[in-house]
Amino acid sequence: MTKVPRITAKELISVLEKMGFKQIRQTGSHRIFRNEHGVRATVPDHPGKIIHPKIIKTILQDTDLQLEDFIKLI
Repeated sequence: MTKVPRITAKELISVLEKMGFKQIRQTGSHRIFRNEHGVRATVPDHPGKIIHPKIIKTILQDTDLQLEDFIKLI
């Protein structure tokens, strides 16, 4: 099984934007994104910090994206 890559919020946001997600609002350090189908993804944005793999897995489940496809988009 492929390991979840260690990436920053900036890199994760870039992948979401490639998938058609747009930021709809921000609450504190959490950016909320939504696509045209209404699927929502929340990204904790702490500059320079690596996002925990469990958070990335949750976002992948919420967006119905496979890990291998996610890695290709990075």
